[in-house]
Amino acid sequence: MASRKLTGKDLKKLGFPEGRAIGEAMRVMETAYKGKSILHKKSMLKKVLTTPALYAKHETLGPVATALMISEISNKPLEMRQKRIPYAIYGGEGIEPGAINQMEIAMKLPVTKSGALMPDAHQGYGLPIGGVLATENAVIPYGVGVDIGCRMCMTLYDIPPAYVHQSTGALEKMLMDNTRFGQSSFKRPMDHEVLENGLFDEINIIKSLKDRAWSQIGSSGGGNHFVEFGIGEILTDDNEMGLPKGKYLSVLSHSGSRGLGANIARHYTKLAMDMTKLPSEAKHLAWLDLNSEAGQEYWLAMNLAGEYASACHHQIHERLAKALGERPLAMVENHHNFAWKEHDSDGKEIIVHRKGATPAGEGVMGIIPGSMTSPGFIVRGRGVQESINSAAHGAGRLMSRTKAKQSLSKKDVKKHIKEAGITLIGSGLDEAPQVYKDIHQVMDRQKDLVDVIGTFQPKVVRMCGANEAKGGRQEVD
Repeated sequence: MASRKLTGKDLKKLGFPEGRAIGEAMRVMETAYKGKSILHKKSMLKKVLTTPALYAKHETLGPVATALMISEISNKPLEMRQKRIPYAIYGGEGIEPGAINQMEIAMKLPVTKSGALMPDAHQGYGLPIGGVLATENAVIPYGVGVDIGCRMCMTLYDIPPAYVHQSTGALEKMLMDNTRFGQSSFKRPMDHEVLENGLFDEINIIKSLKDRAWSQIGSSGGGNHFVEFGIGEILTDDNEMGLPKGKYLSVLSHSGSRGLGANIARHYTKLAMDMTKLPSEAKHLAWLDLNSEAGQEYWLAMNLAGEYASACHHQIHERLAKALGERPLAMVENHHNFAWKEHDSDGKEIIVHRKGATPAGEGVMGIIPGSMTSPGFIVRGRGVQESINSAAHGAGRLMSRTKAKQSLSKKDVKKHIKEAGITLIGSGLDEAPQVYKDIHQVMDRQKDLVDVIGTFQPKVVRMCGANEAKGGRQEVD
């Protein structure tokens, strides 16, 4: 036992960091110090570990010392800016301190160029939900979010709005037959060209997710994701959809990139945190340089997840259009939880992260939903530079899921929904209307950012039920 080989486990116990230093120490000990006792080897390495600079030029221990010094430098957190970059806050009086604190930290990142906080903002991981952050040649996986490319999609039909009230039962059945949530999926998923993307064969993390992507396509996530029938109203004849003002039976959906996006987010967030060391309060804001292989990979994977999320929505609307026996007159779609290559006022390229924020460049169309008992809004962006061409993505949470479950009663929530004239399938207390901010206040606080050209009033709403959330599988042909 006196002359046994040192192991990586031995070196970790001594305090050696993971990586090259352990390899160098094992190599040197088994060449220059071969035959020496294990205690002697440990004693020598402990000295080098304590003061590596003194051994940097040592004939045999120099490589170990150098590896330790490089490791120390690479593991040292990067320095943040001493002062944050100024940023615009819309509706600050309605935003919780935790979200503002997260934005303050984000504005001190060395790669940050500008930022803005939307009126629906609330605390998340890294960048707050409702946070907009522009960086220079860097993408932050947690600045994008876990549900990559999450979006809104709305279709309007040449069907009188009265159909919603006359055929509520039929619409409920259409939602039950043609939508899936959470862990449930279709027995025979529809095919889509997005699944033929070459990245499924080129990038390992994506390759491992192809089967799951195929099985979940056309379905919606849990949480606040929904598919609902309602009444869309176009308020002006001057609109990009080419529709006369009036009311239309409409379908609105909200969901993202399912397991594909979530696993891409987790993989590259961990990679970013390993590669970009930041102080503990900023660690979830670790970025990937877009000139690096990892950064380029994430960018491709993120865009694929966005295309997949869009495909899921299009299939949802295709199924419901077929059930209605009608073709939609128009479709409006916009996404959040994404990063875009855009240009600042000086014409320089920036990477704009919108985590729970809607693109609102000049003339850009979008939908900003309320809760299941309040209206959503069809909007046209005004292209305000101070907001980085952005707006809120919804009403925003007023209370956490835990607080909602602790403070709300099923009886009161059910009464509130019934009084609002809403037919609800699925959902739980954590998605009750009362957990959301007043959408009218949110819209008033961003009236300079978007023009309202229409509204949407939910009537028959489907969300993830308890059985679907736990993995219950509902299958249809």
